[in-house]
Amino acid sequence: MSAGKKGTASARIALVGGKNSGKSALFNALTGLKAHVGNYPGVTTQIETGTLKPELARHADDRELTIIDMPGLLSLNAYGPEEEEALESIISGGVDLILNVVDVGNIEPGLYLSLQLLELNTPMIIALNMMDELANSGTVIDAQALSDRLGVPVLPVSATKEQGISELAKSICDLLASPQQHRNYDFCSGGLHKAIHSISHIVEDESRDAGMSVRYVAGKLVAHDPDIPARLGIPAGDMHVIEHIVENLEAEYGQDSETVLASMRYNYVDELCRDCIKQRSWSREQERSDRIDRYLTNKFWGIPIFLGIMGLVFWLTFSVIGGPLQELLEWLFDVTGAWLGQRMIDAGISYWVYDLVINGAWAGVCSVLSFLPLIMVLFFFLSLLEDSGYMTRVSFVMDKLLRKVGISGRSFAPLLVGFGCNVPAIMATRSLPSERDRKFTVLLIPFMSCSAKLPVYAMITAAFFKSHGALVMVSLYVMGVLVALLLALILSRTVFKGDAMMYVMELPAYRMPALSDVLRHMWDNAREFVRKAFTIIFLGTIVIWFLQNFDLSFAPVVDSADSILAFIGTKLSVIFAPLGLGNWQATTALLAGLVAKEAIVSTLMVLLAGGAEAGLTAALATIFTPLTAYTFLVFILLYVPCIATFAATRKELGSTMQALGALAMQLCVAYIVAFIVYHIGLLLV
Repeated sequence: MSAGKKGTASARIALVGGKNSGKSALFNALTGLKAHVGNYPGVTTQIETGTLKPELARHADDRELTIIDMPGLLSLNAYGPEEEEALESIISGGVDLILNVVDVGNIEPGLYLSLQLLELNTPMIIALNMMDELANSGTVIDAQALSDRLGVPVLPVSATKEQGISELAKSICDLLASPQQHRNYDFCSGGLHKAIHSISHIVEDESRDAGMSVRYVAGKLVAHDPDIPARLGIPAGDMHVIEHIVENLEAEYGQDSETVLASMRYNYVDELCRDCIKQRSWSREQERSDRIDRYLTNKFWGIPIFLGIMGLVFWLTFSVIGGPLQELLEWLFDVTGAWLGQRMIDAGISYWVYDLVINGAWAGVCSVLSFLPLIMVLFFFLSLLEDSGYMTRVSFVMDKLLRKVGISGRSFAPLLVGFGCNVPAIMATRSLPSERDRKFTVLLIPFMSCSAKLPVYAMITAAFFKSHGALVMVSLYVMGVLVALLLALILSRTVFKGDAMMYVMELPAYRMPALSDVLRHMWDNAREFVRKAFTIIFLGTIVIWFLQNFDLSFAPVVDSADSILAFIGTKLSVIFAPLGLGNWQATTALLAGLVAKEAIVSTLMVLLAGGAEAGLTAALATIFTPLTAYTFLVFILLYVPCIATFAATRKELGSTMQALGALAMQLCVAYIVAFIVYHIGLLLV
């Protein structure tokens, strides 16, 4: 056991399973934490840790049990950096117990991974997850028979409904107390059996010295793993003997040894399923999903249906539910601001303090917070789509299109996350198997319209396109995707030559999203939005107010056109004049947007409306026409998302120069597309 806090003995329990097997849901059930869960692969892109809940750890003899949620694995081969990190801790003996999560709705690939995990000779429990979904399918899984065959505890659970969690926790504590167990993992026969056991005898000492299972090492050598010989320091003479054994094996079977090994594992899994699963048939959920998918994944109707669903989401968000709630919140802020301002006047507060508080900080922060209902409603619907399993179908539908422009359907998941926030989306590229696809996708993510841009869209749309708000919103989101696809086509023929890796996925059955998970996802995004409003936006608003009210000699100004801000904006506005954005207020707002896109709203509020929410629409009309307003939105859609996104890009690309190159590319693309939109608009109006 490793040492825990304050000298308490501790144990490390690794949650290991296939992608979308429900590991994060089980992690939440065991720890009480709130890791994001979703009905699509790749939700977990980095290792998370938590402690087994006290009420579940009562059999642990005062030990601290650390639960580690690993990224999803298809096998004990690493296809990306996050998988390498997860595997290293497992195979090197860095965990005390493996909790193998198997999705019973996709049990064959799950048990294939289980066979590989058994070879590590680490205490292990198999959790058959989502057992509740088999209740009405006519399928019965004999967990005890599986346990007898594999030599490890096998327990049925439902992580989302927290069924079987207490029994699972007790089994964890019992196994940690008595970790010795009989293990029947010798699934192979014939020539493969002889080869593995012969190699095991040769590398037994080196494996023990490296702290690795000899059975695992032997299997890797049979499969021609290039890293094992150097890592274990196997003598050249022994390697010559091992290579001879493998050559004889391949000659006997007429196949490469890795294929022989994989085929025998799959044959053993098939045998297990025949013996331990009765009345096997598609579950009702799978049959229903198949019927629905005839339409939603249709090669002709799949994308139009997706666009229609997103249009409906935007209409409900901005016109039916979120819009009225936003107006109510604006009214409350106006009334509260007027009351607070009057109290300050009655108290004889200095005009400069009054102006800073009411027309600066209050106006700026509240102008951003007034869009909170839109953020919450939109993420409520997006979370429903994600957790239901629909977004995985969209990834499947988009794969063919994405491959035509040089990227894999695997990239769709990070791109999709980008509609929420570009920073976690860029981090999610770690789940992609190749460096080419990772860097390629990192460059495309900023063109996905993140939630930080929603307040700007909503403000401009309400002022100029109120009767066509949903159409304008959809056009912006679609434009961002189209620009990303066009850019991908260009980059795939220049910087990122080569083919994208094949994308093979298991489509999960459609599931009714858990309301608690949907609400938690919505609240997490709302909380982050509010945090920004009271930190970055608040400080930015103070800076904007100061620059607007003082000139270059730091003397107070009567007309903001004489201010420091106007001076900076006027110098830069020459650059944006060809886009129809040649006024200093618009230029200044774009500059503030480099820090955070929400800052554009607070900046325009301070510059134009003087704290009066009701006067903002009329004030916007003094610097924009409908055409220039739309051009303004297009530029905001495509240029640098924020400083945090730049930092994440630099980290994932591993180079400041490459990150600066990506930033320059985004600015150029935004300028070119906005220029085209503006001048086409001039021809049409």
